[in-house]
Amino acid sequence: MTWHPHITVATIVEQNGRFLMVEESQAGQQVLNQPAGHLEPNESLQQAAIRETLEETGWEVALSAVVGIYLYTAPSNGVTYQRICFAARPVIHHPERPLDSDITAAHWLSRDELFAEPARWRSELVPRCIDDYLAGSLYSLDILRDPRP
Repeated sequence: MTWHPHITVATIVEQNGRFLMVEESQAGQQVLNQPAGHLEPNESLQQAAIRETLEETGWEVALSAVVGIYLYTAPSNGVTYQRICFAARPVIHHPERPLDSDITAAHWLSRDELFAEPARWRSELVPRCIDDYLAGSLYSLDILRDPRP
């Protein structure tokens, strides 16, 4: 069996002490996650984070930093994900924009509200990324290198 990690991006968007979260369906259950998704062909990590955030929340964002790079193996299926988590600031909201089909809603939640419902976290990376962000674990976007043409 060949092992293939899946590359994903996630975005921490904070405004007035609240975090932009998505409510999505996973295995028939509603869970909370940062705007997140898979890297697509010919896309940079930054482009993927901006695209996923817009598609899942209707918010255009400006990336400001890398929060961290995480490895996570999902206990449900054994798939390993490499998550590059970004920090971003909200720029423009497009409330008329339809959200991705698996997204129920986008919510602004405080850390306390989110941490009060651990059974609803999509994975343990949800709180970990927020706590790393709040701890000031931020790295320059310059550490990322796009492929050369």
